Amino acid sequence: MKVIKFIENGIKYFGVVNDDNEVVKIDYDNIYDIMEDIEKLKNMDLFSNKELYKMDSLSILAPIEYPKRNLFCIGKNYREHAKELEGKIEGISEDPIYFSKMAYPAIGHKKEIKLHSDVTNEVDYEVELGVIIGKKCSYIDEKDAKKYIFGYTIINDITARDLQRTHFQWLRGKSLDTFCPIGPVIITADEIENYNNLNLSLSVNGEIRQNSNTSKMIFSVEHIISELSKGITLMPGDIIASGTPKGVGMGFLPPKYLKEGDEVICKIEHIGELKNILVK
Repeated sequence: MKVIKFIENGIKYFGVVNDDNEVVKIDYDNIYDIMEDIEKLKNMDLFSNKELYKMDSLSILAPIEYPKRNLFCIGKNYREHAKELEGKIEGISEDPIYFSKMAYPAIGHKKEIKLHSDVTNEVDYEVELGVIIGKKCSYIDEKDAKKYIFGYTIINDITARDLQRTHFQWLRGKSLDTFCPIGPVIITADEIENYNNLNLSLSVNGEIRQNSNTSKMIFSVEHIISELSKGITLMPGDIIASGTPKGVGMGFLPPKYLKEGDEVICKIEHIGELKNILVK
């Protein structure tokens, strides 16, 4: 099942998307209630004799606009990406690199990313598989991690590289307003058999910059969830950004940072595409 959030006439709704990219409204106020009722929803005939909307005609919001907690992010989780940043950002490690990213709100498909040129000149992109926790969990084994996943989405971890270097800790450079596009949907965990083998890519104005597969992660989704849960109780709605492959703007010589008018499209197999435009 694919869950979407959209706005119509100033009112926000949740919906479910079918294989023809048609959307039916569902009567829920928040994603957390949907999580609790997801099995009931899967067994309902949601599309018969209902008003349907074409997904392309909707103003799509991030499926979780206001996360209850910051995103859990994984740095340098693809070996080739770690190599392309050697000497540019410190911190390559044999253990996962965890950091936090604020999103309040996260922005949706086709929404605008602000360049914030008053504080940064080096705005970069990062396509990532987003993992949404569905159940409270603590101290779980890797073999059990999948039981606690509600679903998956696409995240573009927009980053101000100069701020990232200046402050050493990455929070500010990762958390400027509009720096967290998420979506366009959350696909429930049962719809993806092997989340550790998904093609993902990112293009800027039609030029493919990133093109890889989640099988190339250094640390698997299961490992990340299990390790985070040891000492941190994970809660429904928690979002994990699992890392990005090589091809970020900072990795080019000279760097290819984002500029006004750029169109960035992130794609992940089975989930869809997340498109955003850069503005001043």
